Amino acid sequence: MRELRIRTLAGVFVVAGVLSWAGARLWNSIGTLPSVPLAAPIVLAVIAVVLLATALSIRARLKAQRERRPEAKGVDPLMAARAVVFGQASALVAALVAGMYGGTGVFLLESLDIPARRDQAIYAGFSVLAGIGVIAAAIFLERVCKLPEDDDDNSGAASAA
Repeated sequence: MRELRIRTLAGVFVVAGVLSWAGARLWNSIGTLPSVPLAAPIVLAVIAVVLLATALSIRARLKAQRERRPEAKGVDPLMAARAVVFGQASALVAALVAGMYGGTGVFLLESLDIPARRDQAIYAGFSVLAGIGVIAAAIFLERVCKLPEDDDDNSGAASAA
């Protein structure tokens, strides 16, 4: 499984932000701009909490297993792999959604004197922050589930590369 790359996530965020900003300008010139839902930052924050709780749980179980505690529950490799895939998918979607709301939020900054638009800009800002939280939690989860490197197996591959 390949690790998440911050460059990829940042690229998705920037491209989605630019397209969203341009789309918001176009949509506003035609008619009314669709609203940023209040649930957007809440849902993203819930996903971030779930990812963080999963990472902390797996980390505690791995630590207990390393210390050879008798009551330690092992970590199923398939469950850990599923958690990592869930984290990676969540991070990619969060980068896309955060970029989308970020672009819309930047467009809404032009009209903060209108109360409804100000509220939408605040929701968009919180959505971006929550999306960054999802990305951070997903990266933490991925680091927790990463297998320790074997010096015996990787020394030949590293020298060959």
